[in-house]
Amino acid sequence: MKKSISDFRSLLRSVPPLLVSLLILSVVGMNLLANKSINTGLSWLALDCGILFSWLTFLSMDVLTHCYGPRAATALSFAALGLNLLMAGIFFLAKCIPGVWSESFVPGSEEILNAALDNTFGGAWFIILGSSVAFLASAALNNFLNYGIGRLLKRDRGFGGFALRSYVSTFLAQFADNLIFALLVSRLFFGWTLLQCFTCALTGAVTELLFEIFFSPLGYRMSRRILREREHADKTSEKGAPQPCM
Repeated sequence: MKKSISDFRSLLRSVPPLLVSLLILSVVGMNLLANKSINTGLSWLALDCGILFSWLTFLSMDVLTHCYGPRAATALSFAALGLNLLMAGIFFLAKCIPGVWSESFVPGSEEILNAALDNTFGGAWFIILGSSVAFLASAALNNFLNYGIGRLLKRDRGFGGFALRSYVSTFLAQFADNLIFALLVSRLFFGWTLLQCFTCALTGAVTELLFEIFFSPLGYRMSRRILREREHADKTSEKGAPQPCM
């Protein structure tokens, strides 16, 4: 246990703080904005505003996997989920504190609007539980699948290899995330059919993949920079190490 904690601390020291911050921010934002649905105008396309952050979550995990391996990426993903649950707890406490939201000051609708805002931020236990289980499964799937594809393409270290790893792992992991959430929450608590769950998962995964494709050059440049800095740090460390006695 102590070794695991020590290894995790070493990982945090080696990963750029900005990348860790982006992962945590995107996980928290993704789950908060998932409360708002998107009116696409298409009856078969069900999306929510969490998509504005979900691409960043998976892109961050792809960069982490590319630079530090699937175990490190999964450990940081689980840590981000833990912090998200902490934030959910704080939001729930804010819901329980007597008071009113500034946006609820509409004559005749104060109580209704205030309760709606409390419920939006406070969240429902089954939604938080369902999203947590879905993210745990999809994060592990994304990271180890990305790594596995990378092992098959170990000779291709350019953008093409990074993109293929990211696109395949992101699509399948996003599909799993959406489907697990739909089955655990939408079907059990809102009466969705299996077809609706599958359609929502598929269309959501395709849409999120488009975000990944658009932003993947940014992720590739970030991973290249991290690898160069790590390589430079390793060379510097080797030069500064004491030479063995002859």
